[in-house]
Amino acid sequence: MNTANKLTMLRILMVPIFVLFMYLNIENSRIIATIIFVIASFTDFLDGYIARKNNLVTNFGKFADPLADKILVAAALICLTELGDVPAWGVIIIIAREFAVTGFRIIAASENITIAASPLGKIKTVSQLVSLIILLTNITMIYKIGIVSFYIAILFTIISGVDYFIKNKKVLDLKNI
Repeated sequence: MNTANKLTMLRILMVPIFVLFMYLNIENSRIIATIIFVIASFTDFLDGYIARKNNLVTNFGKFADPLADKILVAAALICLTELGDVPAWGVIIIIAREFAVTGFRIIAASENITIAASPLGKIKTVSQLVSLIILLTNITMIYKIGIVSFYIAILFTIISGVDYFIKNKKVLDLKNI
């Protein structure tokens, strides 16, 4: 297993530790959880950079990297929902978009079509991560900023999802629908 794939696996292994700290009733547990989330999020950037720079792109990495991202983000969203920090409807939109795009990518892959991430998709990811980091800290002074950024992330989630399907509609055989 190469370094990039090890970082992806590390990200997956960090999720239960992150969740544990979200629920521990000790001083600064949310801050510790946030730090774990930030480190795990950074491994996403780092593993991609290492894989591309050193030509270490593997089928495992193509599968596990986006899966690790979705597990991490979904875990944070679900924890924040259960703790009452974000509305469930927003989390449903974000997770539904991820399922839909993943399913779409599976269809494309079955037709030997690779669909690259779009700039809007990258903006979506950054907006989600920024909002999650702010909300995870549970710092009252910046909570409103976190909620506003969460709604912005939902907006980019919707826009990037629609853009994704419009730009790649050729993958679906729309004549048979």
